[in-house]
Parts: sequence; C-alpha cells; structure tokens
Amino acid sequence: MFRTKRSALVRRLWRSRAPGGEDEEEGAGGGGGGGELRGEGATDGRAHGAGGSGAGRAGCCLGKAVRGAKGHHPHPPAAGTGAAGCAEADLKALTHSVLKKLKERQLELLLQAVESRGGTRTACLLLPGRLDCRLGLGAPAGSQPAQSPSSYSLPLLLCKVFRWPDLRHSSEVKRLCCCESYGKINPELVCCNPHHLSRLCELDSQLLLEPGDRSHWCVVAYWEEKTRVGRLYCVQEPSLDIFYDLPQGNGFCLGQLNSDNKSQLVQKVRSKIGCGIQLTREVDGVWVYNRSSYPIFIKSATLDNPDSRTLLVHKVFPGFSIKAFDYEKAYSLQRPNDHEFMQQPWTGFTVQISFVKGWGQCYTRQFISSCPCWLEVIFNSR
Repeated sequence: MFRTKRSALVRRLWRSRAPGGEDEEEGAGGGGGGGELRGEGATDGRAHGAGGSGAGRAGCCLGKAVRGAKGHHPHPPAAGTGAAGCAEADLKALTHSVLKKLKERQLELLLQAVESRGGTRTACLLLPGRLDCRLGLGAPAGSQPAQSPSSYSLPLLLCKVFRWPDLRHSSEVKRLCCCESYGKINPELVCCNPHHLSRLCELDSQLLLEPGDRSHWCVVAYWEEKTRVGRLYCVQEPSLDIFYDLPQGNGFCLGQLNSDNKSQLVQKVRSKIGCGIQLTREVDGVWVYNRSSYPIFIKSATLDNPDSRTLLVHKVFPGFSIKAFDYEKAYSLQRPNDHEFMQQPWTGFTVQISFVKGWGQCYTRQFISSCPCWLEVIFNSR
C-alpha cells in the first residue's frame, strides 16, 4: 500500500509538469506580440508563436535594458523527435529517479506546491542541497553520445520540470524572500519548492544601495483607466502581495475595493489579475515578481538608459522577476524628455505597472491612463 501511494504521487507529479508554449493574450507567448523576452527590444523579427506584424509591434518596447534569462523564451517549442525526444525521455527517467527517492510527505508537499501554481503560499520543501542531478543529453539512435551531461541542482531540476522547460542555469532564477532558504549560502538543506523561485529578468548593470528606514517605504495606488479606486495603500513590510481575490496572497486585495466601473474591458482584465504581483524591497532595490498567469507591463526611470529620450514599457512574463526600481539610479536621474510627463509633475521615484494590457508608443494605448487596470507605486526618497 505504501509503495502504491508513492507511485501514484510520482505519476501525478509527472502529469503536472510544465506544458509547452500556448497562446496567451497580449503576447504571452502567442500571436499578440510574442517575441522572446529579450526579443521585445530586438528588431530582427525572430519570435516564437504567431510572429509577423504583431510580434514586431510589441517587439520594440523592451529596448536593451532587459533581457530574458539567457535569452530563452518562457514557452519553448514542444519536444519533437530525434535528439529532442531522447532528451525528453532522459529528463523523464531522471525526474522519476529523483522523485522516487523522496518520502511520501515530501512528495505530497511538492504536489501541493505544483498544483497550486503559486496561487497560494505553500510550505518550503527542504531537501539536501548538495545533490546534483546529471542528465545525459539525448542523441538519435546510431549517433555518438553527448560529450558531457547537463548538471542540475535539485531545485533547478524541479523548476525545469514543473515551471520552465527551457531553464538551463541557476543564474536564471531568483529565490523569493518568503522562502526559508532566501539569503542562505550553501545550506545543508535547501528549499526545492519550484514556486519559491522566480525567473530572472537580468538588467545590464546594477547599483547597490540599501533603502532608508521609514515607517513606510512606498505607497501603492490602484487605478482603473483614469479613475483611482480606493485609498492609497502604505507599505511597511519588506514584501507585499498585490492580488485580486482572497486567498491569493497576503497584503493588498484589489477585489475588496469598491469600483463603479462598468466597462466590459475593465471587468475582463480585472478577472485576469489573479495572484497579481509581489513587490519586495531588497538590498539592491525593489523587485517585482509576476505571480499572475498573464504578462504585466512596467515603466520605471531606473530601468532605462539615462540618456534615452523616452521611457520604455517593459513586458514581464508570468513567473519572472525584474528589478523595477534602483534607489541610487533614481537620485542621479534628471527629468526625461517624455511627452507623457509634460502635463503632470514627474518624479524618478514612481513606477507604473499595468495588468495584461500594455501601453506606450508601440501599443494601441499611448498612456497608462487608458489601461483597464494598473498600479502606481511611489517610493520614499530615503
């Protein structure tokens, strides 16, 4: 009976592995502008999904400030035959081998995390951190075997299987601050919950400055088109979840705000906010983690080249993190030549985030005030 239950858990976990690419609204890997994450700023037109003019239109809005984790698209092509098929078989064998070594309770914790898809806070899955999982790269029958196997840490392997099949290296992920292993170096036990890590949007450069200590370090305003909904939300804790419905997080629940907006588009986008985002103040700046199932779009003065004539809108795919605000950069910035800010006071200490729908010179909506659901985050100067 014990073996039967464990085997059933392993089979259920394998069936819950990350799928291949699928179309999502507003270019989440599909026809509405689905370039590579770094490809949003590329102009060569190479993009996954139903490329063409849609991909080119959205493609100019990332610029060079952000690139995806080693340039891989979060939705890889489906596994085919030949070497790809062999690699898939090898990965399945390796995953089953690892899962069968886990205890029944550990399998249950992993299954709970995988099936929740990050929608609820799940417990850490602490396992030996020194375990390396080696995967021989598949090759077609009759060909020479791979010269060297791919080596994955256990957390990286589980992230590859259950979240991002194109994941290659630990430098492409970032551990969330809610995790017990956050900030720990070479612990004996490391958390292997794949939803306690996010995919990393790498910046070209980083400046390090610890934010000042205040009663609140930022305030958040929620807007629907040109109307602010509810009061300003003062953030005191280092990490804040901004989500739509309980129990999808712990913090700012947008669904509890009174809104009189009857627009069908607002209603549609509001229903897609879901788990929303996680806003975290860390030593090197403020990070935004996309917890939802759809892209978010971010505009921040510290994400761009200080000499650029206009601020770019950056697309962040589900499961990715981006350092949305850098304190040191903000102090050195001058007012940008951005026509959107000519009609209102501007500060380098403000970040704008829209859900599902993007805006800017490469989108139908020129201003964020035309977006159905969006946030304004205002940071303390110290």
